Amino acid sequence: MPDDEHIAPGESERHRITGWAAIVASGTLLSRCLGLGRDVVLAAKFPRAATDAFWIAFTIPNVLRQLLAEGATQNAVLPVLAKTRAQDGEKAARELFRALRGFSLLVLAAVTVAGVVGAPWLVDLFAAGFRDQPGQRDRAITLTRCLFPYIFFMGTGALGVAALNEHRRFVVTAYAPGLLNLAFIAAAILLPGWLMLHGYDGILAMAIGALVGGVCQVVAQWPSLNRIGYLSLPSLAFGHPGVRDALRRMGPVLFGIGIYYIDVVIARRFLSELGVGALSYFSWALRLCDFPQGIFVMALQAATLPSLSLLFAQKDQAELTRTFAFGMQLTLFVGIGTSALFVALAHPLVVLAFQRGQFDSLAAQETARALMAQGIGIWTVAATRQLLSVFFATGDTRTPVIVSAADLMVFIALAVWLKPVLGHVGISLAVSGSSAAQMLLLWLLLPRRMDLQLKPILSSALRTAFAALLAAGAGFWVSEHAGNRFSENIPSRLLPGVAGALTFTLVFFVAAWLLRSPELSILKGAFGRKRQR
Repeated sequence: MPDDEHIAPGESERHRITGWAAIVASGTLLSRCLGLGRDVVLAAKFPRAATDAFWIAFTIPNVLRQLLAEGATQNAVLPVLAKTRAQDGEKAARELFRALRGFSLLVLAAVTVAGVVGAPWLVDLFAAGFRDQPGQRDRAITLTRCLFPYIFFMGTGALGVAALNEHRRFVVTAYAPGLLNLAFIAAAILLPGWLMLHGYDGILAMAIGALVGGVCQVVAQWPSLNRIGYLSLPSLAFGHPGVRDALRRMGPVLFGIGIYYIDVVIARRFLSELGVGALSYFSWALRLCDFPQGIFVMALQAATLPSLSLLFAQKDQAELTRTFAFGMQLTLFVGIGTSALFVALAHPLVVLAFQRGQFDSLAAQETARALMAQGIGIWTVAATRQLLSVFFATGDTRTPVIVSAADLMVFIALAVWLKPVLGHVGISLAVSGSSAAQMLLLWLLLPRRMDLQLKPILSSALRTAFAALLAAGAGFWVSEHAGNRFSENIPSRLLPGVAGALTFTLVFFVAAWLLRSPELSILKGAFGRKRQR
């Protein structure tokens, strides 16, 4: 692979993006694997009523975390920080960061107190159906109060992520999230028995794990922040122009990128009315869908956004367009392939991942149905993230708000229509349908900001879709003829998922190679460079 100095400037930036994405993806892969381990332990050790309550209690601070870490800081704060560094220098950027840190700490403290005090109202808002399940509302309120301080630690860490990503320090931001899942796993294994022995609900172990993990993630950033000079004490300069600029961007950004999670929150209210288990089935399917997105799609977005923001600040419109097309092709390569995998192999994959302990065959069947419905929309969610990055990098925060409002209406309409007929599967389909609507609207409005290169994107997507269809057919056939996923014999039960997934992966990459998909060689080169570092 040639050195960057021998490559054209635009190609060099895209060359670096894939390398940075590989670093983020490798760290996120570790975190997601640990997250899957957390969900496996949660599913096996606790009954469905307890996991239903946990998913509701964890939804609110977790959604806020995703909006702050992957929304506000990456799409509002980071571009402002990048502009300040480019125009005013490093010292000015550090002063801005101190002011942002001081403002965020006050806001996070207020939000934490409000969440703890308002837990009963929040549970009624997001899980009204718990009133009809004896003891479930009280359990969810207790869990919410114990879990809510998690947002203080994760929100604090979110600003550190912005500063480190702007300085291209992706290693710590990629690997630190794994500490949260390690804390969850340790707490779930070690604490439930001790808690119940002392008269407490065993599911409270998950709240303790969340708080410990949040602290660990913040502390893990300190050495890297110190090396770039961003570990100084916060300031109370709330009138700083950069703070005002970030706040101006933040509201629309939170609404725009958070509409997917607003859909999920509203979905949980609907799901709480569908009886015991519906919330857990939906949530485990959502976790599986988030797995590939976290490994690569979010990694690519995190690596691409600083470059898009820099190119816009430099007014290099042509290279901005090419870099967007480059990122979208890679995103669709992963997103379309993953959608095909989860739709074709939903049941054997769920059996492979979860069926043990208190997660029985009924839970596997219902989770698989939700996974198929949500899996259809993985590629649209992935594409939406890349589209939103362009709007935010170029300072257009108005368009995502308008599109998000339309998306929310589509979701509610679909959910109300499908819920009586399909239950939790209908809610999952509503999430996928609304994401598709959001993607299409953003595509239609994007040409106002840039001269799109649609031909390479469409050509890449068609090649990827053909390879994914071949792989889905082959993987499904193998899984149906390998072992017996309904068997009580564990090896026989797990074999369909293993064999089907391996077949899908092999056929997909071979087909992509035969079709000469450029994304395949790009990804191979990116991870090859990562191993050399």
